Amino acid sequence: MVIAKQPCPSLAGIRVGWSDRDEWRHLTGLALVGLVLAGGLAVLGLPSIDLHGPLHRFGIMDPLCGMTRGLRDVMLGQLGRAVDYNPASPVLVMGAIGAVVRGMIGRLSGRWLTFRPPPTRSTLLALTGALAALWVNQQLHAALLMG
Repeated sequence: MVIAKQPCPSLAGIRVGWSDRDEWRHLTGLALVGLVLAGGLAVLGLPSIDLHGPLHRFGIMDPLCGMTRGLRDVMLGQLGRAVDYNPASPVLVMGAIGAVVRGMIGRLSGRWLTFRPPPTRSTLLALTGALAALWVNQQLHAALLMG
């Protein structure tokens, strides 16, 4: 149940309000685990196991190629290198930090900030376009990602 003392503002069609329960608690937990793992990458280094997708050996990159190295570099404060490996890596870390901070504030106050993206075709097209652009970018950087 969303409780709002004032009308819920809308930013680009995204409805924002307050709730008396955490409607995104699974996202908060996932974000916290992800930040701990990314911190582990920064402290311990990259894993020795092969995390590449099946088409990587043939030179076909996917949108997640370079994400492990990108996350490590973000956690080490090397944003330029992180963006070179995967431009989504700083966005992922900032989103995870935002989700954890949102969860902590909710726990302390008993009210959680909620947001609902509009379920429209334009939202789906925008997300599909962003994913396609990332995929093309990663393919253009195949030499770096295979090195």
